[in-house]
Amino acid sequence: MKTTFSADAPANVVTHEARGKVLLVTIDHPPVNALSADVRRGLLAAVEAAEKDSAVEAVLLIGAGRNFIAGADIREFGKPPVPPMLPDVCHRIEACTKPVIAAIHGAALGGGLEVALAAHYRIAVEGAKLGLPEVQLGLLPGAGGTQRTPRLIGAQAALDLILSGRHASAKEALALGLIDRLGSSDDILAEGLAYAHELLAAQAPVRRTREAAALSDRAASLAAVNAARAETEKKSRGLFSPLKIVDAVQAAIEQPFEEGIKLERALFLQCIDSPQRAGLVHAFFAEREVLKAPETRTARPRAIESIGVVGGGTMGAGIAVAALDAGLPVTMIERDDASLARGRAHIEKVYDGLIAKGRMSADNKAARMARWTGSTSYDALAQADLVIEAVFEDIAVKQAVFAELDRVCKAGAVLATNTSYLDIDAIAASISRPADVIGLHFFSPANIMKLLEVVVPKQVSADVVATAFELAKMLRKTPVRAGVCDGFIGNRILAVYRSAADAMMEDGASPYQIDAAVRAFGFPMGPFQVVDLAGGDIGWAARKRRAPTRDPRARYVQIADRLCERGWFGQKTGRGFYLYEPGSRSGKPDPEVEAIIDAERERAGVKPRSFTDDEIIRRYMAAMVNEGANVVHEGIALRPLDVDVTFLYGYGFPRYRGGPMKFADMVGLPTILADIREFAEEDALFWKPSPLLVELVERGADFASLNQTA
Repeated sequence: MKTTFSADAPANVVTHEARGKVLLVTIDHPPVNALSADVRRGLLAAVEAAEKDSAVEAVLLIGAGRNFIAGADIREFGKPPVPPMLPDVCHRIEACTKPVIAAIHGAALGGGLEVALAAHYRIAVEGAKLGLPEVQLGLLPGAGGTQRTPRLIGAQAALDLILSGRHASAKEALALGLIDRLGSSDDILAEGLAYAHELLAAQAPVRRTREAAALSDRAASLAAVNAARAETEKKSRGLFSPLKIVDAVQAAIEQPFEEGIKLERALFLQCIDSPQRAGLVHAFFAEREVLKAPETRTARPRAIESIGVVGGGTMGAGIAVAALDAGLPVTMIERDDASLARGRAHIEKVYDGLIAKGRMSADNKAARMARWTGSTSYDALAQADLVIEAVFEDIAVKQAVFAELDRVCKAGAVLATNTSYLDIDAIAASISRPADVIGLHFFSPANIMKLLEVVVPKQVSADVVATAFELAKMLRKTPVRAGVCDGFIGNRILAVYRSAADAMMEDGASPYQIDAAVRAFGFPMGPFQVVDLAGGDIGWAARKRRAPTRDPRARYVQIADRLCERGWFGQKTGRGFYLYEPGSRSGKPDPEVEAIIDAERERAGVKPRSFTDDEIIRRYMAAMVNEGANVVHEGIALRPLDVDVTFLYGYGFPRYRGGPMKFADMVGLPTILADIREFAEEDALFWKPSPLLVELVERGADFASLNQTA
C-alpha cells in the first residue's frame, strides 16, 4: 500500500511504498525534482518511517520523471531559508541504520548529488549526469559535497569535479568511484530494486561516505590541494568561491568530518553573502530568460535540415564549422575555385587543430567534412533551408549577394546576413521577400563564441525569428533578440565606451593603463588589446562610414586613425597599439605609439592629466551603462538582461558581475547617474544621461524591475 506523508509534505511530492523488504521512496516534484522545502521534509519523513518499520530492511531513493534530483529549487533563491536545511536531511539519510540506496537517472546535480552521496550505496544508468555545479553560481556545495566527495573519490578527482562544475557521465562516475554500480538497462526502478535486493541478500552493511578512505594518503591529498590552489589562483582571478572550495576540501583532509562540515557551512554562507553570488545568479537566470523572445512564444520555427554559407573567410568558415558540428549539411559558396579552396582549408585547419590537441579523431573530422560541399554557383543553394551570408562588410556587396539568393533559393528559405553594423531593413527591402530576411550576427571565432545576436528587421515574419532561435539552439549558441540600428546591441554600446576610452587616452591616460584597469575589473582584455585582436582597420572603416553623419559638435579622437594610416592594424600586422614580436600574440607597449599620442594631444590642444584606475573604470562603466539604458529605452534590446547576456557572452564582461546593467543595479543607479552628470561638466554632448536612467532614479527603481516586462 502506498502511503504519503501529507502532514509533512504535499501529496505526490515525496511518496513511499513497500516493495518486499525495500521501502521505495519516490521524489516527484516536476519538472526536475528540485529540492524544495517540501521535498526536504518528505525525505526526512520517509527515512524516519523506514527506521520505525521493522518490516523495512532497506530504503531505495528514486526520482520520478526524467531526473533523480536536479539540484536546489531555484524558486527559493534569494528567499529566507525554510527548514529542514539540506545538510540536516543529508545527515539523517547517512545516519539511517538501514542501507539507503540512491538509484540515479537523468540529473543528480548539486544538492541532488549531495543526497546521493549521503546514501550508503549508489547505482546509475546510462544517460545519468552527476555533478556539483555550485561554483557557477558563486557558491560551493553546502550539504557535505566538499567533505563526502573527496573522502569517496580522492582530493584530486573531487577538486576537478567541484571547481569545474562539470557533469560526469554514469560511466565516468563509476570509474571515479562516485557510484557503485552501472545499470545494464535504462529502467531505473527495476535496476534500483534489483540492486537493493542483491545488497540485502549479501547482508551488505550500512556504509557511510563520511567514513570512506580515499584520503588515506595524506601527503598525496595535500599535494593535490596545493596544485589546485595554485591553478585556481591563476585561472579564477577575481572569483570568490573557487578558493573557498579548495579551503573546504583541504579541511576534509586535515579535520574530522564534523569539523569539516562546520567549515563548509561557514564558507558556504560567506559565498551566499558575496556580491559575486548575486551577479552569477543573475547571469544564470538571464541566460534562460533571454530565450523567451515574443516570436518564440507565438510562432513555430521552419524546418532546418541543410544550410548554405556564402563566404569562406574566417567568419564564414567558423559558421560552417558550427553547423557541421551540429550535424547539418553545409553548402559553401565562393566567387572562384581558389577562394573556395581557401574556405575549405579554413575549416580543415580548425579540425586539424582539434586533432592535434587530442580533442577530435580523424574519423570524426572525415564525418564532418563529408557533410560539406562547395560551389562557385549560387544555384547550389536551391534546396537550402537557411542561407547565411558572411561576405565583406559593405552594403552594396551584401545586397548583390541577396539578389542572387532571391533568385535561386526556394520559397520559404530563411535568408540571413551576418552583418555587424549595417542596416538589415535596407538589405531586406532590396529583394522580393523581405519577410524571409533576418540578421544573424555571429561573433568571431564563430565556432567557439556563444553569442548570436538575432537582429529583427521590420518586415520579417515571426516564424523566421523563431527559426533563428531554433538554429541557435542547434548550434549551441546563446541567442539575444536585437532591433535594427547601427551596431545593434553589442557593437552600438561598444562604440560608446570605446569613445570614452579614447577620450581618456587623449586626456592623459595611456592605453596600457586603461587596458590594465579594465583587466583588473575582470575583463580578459582591455579595449585597445581588443582593437589589436580584431584588427584596427575594421573600426577605421566603420568610423569612415559614419563620418558624414557624425555630429560636428561631438569630440572625435584621431589617435587610432593615425595608427591605421601607418598600416598598424594590430596583431595581423605586428603593430597596433601594441608591438608584437613575430609569431607572438602578446603585445608590448610601443614608445612610438606613445609619441603619436603625445603629438595628437598637442594638436588637439589637450593638456594631459593623470587618471587613477578607479576613475578609468567609473568612466568606462558609466558610458557602457548609459548607452545600455538608451538601447533598452529605444527597444533595440527587449530588457536590460538582454544587454547583460550580450556582454557576458560576446564581450568578455566578467560573469560574476552579472553584466553591465546588473553591475549598475549593484552599484546603485543614483551613483551611476551622479557620475554621468559629473562627467557632463566636461562634455555635455557625450555624457547626456539616458532618459531611462533618469526615470528609474527618479522613481527609485532599478533595471531589474524591467526584466519581466517583455
